[in-house]
Amino acid sequence: MAIKKGIYAASMSIFNQDLSLDVDFTIKHSEKLIQSGLHGAIFFGSTGCAQLISLDEKKKLIDKLNNNKLKDHFIIGSGTNALNENIELMKYSIKNGINRFLLMPPAYYKYDDEGAYTFYANVIQKVPESKIILYNFEKLSGYKFSISIIEKLVKDFPKQIVGVKDSSYNLYEKLEIPNFMIFPGSELKLLKGLELGNSGIISAICNVTAPLARKVYDDFHNKKKQSFNEKLCAVRKVFDNYNLISGLHSFMSIENEKYQRILPPLSLLSSSQTKQLMSELKKLEFSPEKNIAA
Repeated sequence: MAIKKGIYAASMSIFNQDLSLDVDFTIKHSEKLIQSGLHGAIFFGSTGCAQLISLDEKKKLIDKLNNNKLKDHFIIGSGTNALNENIELMKYSIKNGINRFLLMPPAYYKYDDEGAYTFYANVIQKVPESKIILYNFEKLSGYKFSISIIEKLVKDFPKQIVGVKDSSYNLYEKLEIPNFMIFPGSELKLLKGLELGNSGIISAICNVTAPLARKVYDDFHNKKKQSFNEKLCAVRKVFDNYNLISGLHSFMSIENEKYQRILPPLSLLSSSQTKQLMSELKKLEFSPEKNIAA
């Protein structure tokens, strides 16, 4: 199934006491997000601790998605540096009925546009059935996509390269490719992006703002007055003061202790930081006990 425009969460991963992936609850979390209004959820993006989770654990989750009633709403982030591991996981996902991927180029090593092109070309050669959203996030990968390299990738692989998640924000205002989806990585860019012709957002904070973000999206398309964008952006600004993964797990653990577990080297916010976070959100009348989108 093709990737659609809309509001997507870079979904959280939840862990067992031994810090193995809690497959069932991780899926349940994403299902709840979709039921709360999101168009879809992405497993194993950066918010889902992709680089910290083993290939075997990712495969176990993909196995469970095969017969899931919401399967058409899920996208897989391969979340590994190794070319062949990306290919292996993507092939495994396709065998289980999901050909939609968020794919960041490798981190740590320094390379240019040609290096990025070669990486994606090799993936597509081995997994031609894939539909790929490029992941532009220089802060994590060390590489920032240029407009010219995206244009080249789309020109050469129009059936596979279908969109970009822009978390470096050098593309969403300038990139113009027909029938190509652009998803900024923050609620702060949602409304402006929609006005520019963007496709929606893919955001970490949609783990807790699903109904709000969907309302902003729907009101824009229905040409209604925006009544929720200010609050949506205010909530995002609060979380932006903290490590997003730490902040989300700390926030969600107020209501469910399952979210307290987080993979090293990441950690929860300190008790004082958590109190500050919750105090700032309370001023916005935003809290987990009020169904998140209070």
